[in-house]
Amino acid sequence: MKGLVIKNTGSWYQVKTDDGQLVECKIKGNFRLKGIRSTNPVAVGDRVQIILNQEGTAFISEIEDRKNYIIRRSSNLSKQSHILAANLDQCMLVVTVNYPETSTTFIDRFLASAEAYRVPVKILFNKVDAYDEDELHYLDSLITLYTQIGYPCFKISALTGEGVDAIREELKGRVTLFSGHSGVGKSTLINALVPGLEVKTAEISAYHNKGMHTTTFSEMFPVPGNGYIIDTPGIKGFGTFDMEEEEIGHYFPEIFKTSADCKYGNCTHRQEPGCAVRKAVEEHYISESRYTSYLSMLEDKEEGKYRAAY
Repeated sequence: MKGLVIKNTGSWYQVKTDDGQLVECKIKGNFRLKGIRSTNPVAVGDRVQIILNQEGTAFISEIEDRKNYIIRRSSNLSKQSHILAANLDQCMLVVTVNYPETSTTFIDRFLASAEAYRVPVKILFNKVDAYDEDELHYLDSLITLYTQIGYPCFKISALTGEGVDAIREELKGRVTLFSGHSGVGKSTLINALVPGLEVKTAEISAYHNKGMHTTTFSEMFPVPGNGYIIDTPGIKGFGTFDMEEEEIGHYFPEIFKTSADCKYGNCTHRQEPGCAVRKAVEEHYISESRYTSYLSMLEDKEEGKYRAAY
């Protein structure tokens, strides 16, 4: 029997079978994906084969080939990864310039990981109703930066509804992963997009200006227009996984494009002579913040560990 994994609670997986049944499934003890060291070998969005048992539950016996997936370094096991979701048409990264602040390093790490696994990303700048003039000015400069690189950007307020209709249109006929820090308003936005869903929301911690986790596992919801949303727990950092040092620049489109003019083919854009990328940063054709993010990912490779600060 075949189906779609729509929920993962850590030990159980909920599978929606092709004939519409919801079945609680486990994985067999020796079931591990070849070639991926992962804390969750099965992810929401996976197409699977299941074997039913007498109790009405089932075992997942096989995963069908994935179109793509989003993966990050597991925050507590540096040698392992955590797959956020599989078989995606797009990601929507929900970010805020304050309440809490999303760093450009976090945004860039997420974008690079999505590039590595060929998942298109749209950036949703939420809480535009809450910002002062300086914050709005900074938000506009970020939108200019990411739009020029090729990432569609949206200004929204999940609370007031501003811009939400445009997002609803973008969801039709697509499987969309929603991600971002805790507290950026992901759950509020999903509730605005899917009336009656009532995903749990939480207050921001005023003391730390950080969000508090409300979603504790990934789950997939149908949305009007034949699409699906995958909601994931808020993530503090985004440790990249399984990227070779020489590949990292490939996942920054503007760095990759410029690197064709570097003197050396294996240039890492740090100290090498004749580096076109460093020249482009100095001349402001490549943004300083993007170059800094690129360097931080190179440092990850050298240290061989996950840096939770991002």
